Amino acid sequence: MISLFALILALFMQPPPPVPDRAAAVDSTQVYYATQNVEALQKLLAASDDRTVQLLCRYRLYPLTEDDHYLHDLPTELAHPTARDLALLSGLWGYRVMTGSVLNVPQNGLRASKLMDEAKTLDPDEPFVLLIEGQSLLFRPAIFGGDKRAALLRFQRLQTILKEVSDNSISEMEANLWVWYTLKKLKAEEAPAMRSHLLASDPPPLYRAFLLDPP
Repeated sequence: MISLFALILALFMQPPPPVPDRAAAVDSTQVYYATQNVEALQKLLAASDDRTVQLLCRYRLYPLTEDDHYLHDLPTELAHPTARDLALLSGLWGYRVMTGSVLNVPQNGLRASKLMDEAKTLDPDEPFVLLIEGQSLLFRPAIFGGDKRAALLRFQRLQTILKEVSDNSISEMEANLWVWYTLKKLKAEEAPAMRSHLLASDPPPLYRAFLLDPP
């Protein structure tokens, strides 16, 4: 019979659970998002203590689940931030603008804008800066600074950046999708042809659903 001491020693000798590789985790968030794999994103969020990975997971999980849990306890600032972290946090505060109390809209909107301004100061060509600012410009009412043509420029710049720099956390397909959607909102003549081209390229499930039935 194994002794109590030996059992305790064996427990302490067990290797710690593996920490997800940061680069692989960041890349995985895009794949899980595009394939609507909520469970995998939730597991990655629970397993990682990396701030960027956590922000990415929460930013990707909210639109898939519309679960306000992912918008709780958001900080208003970050220590030693990267442009990506600030942009992701800005995006999460942007979700709070759309889902929170009407009374909190101005305050939350200012928080999102301040974080985005800080992100742009650090790196205006960071892919998530371009993606999230473009989305904000696209969906924000014109009276509050929304501008579809300015959004289109951000998404087109994102297309260019992704061709120049490998970044698996945002796919070229995602950038193309937002360019198409903005063209559609602008009633541009080229929008239908671009939609047909994107559908013919066999996009992942989330993007196919967006192309077939956009909001």
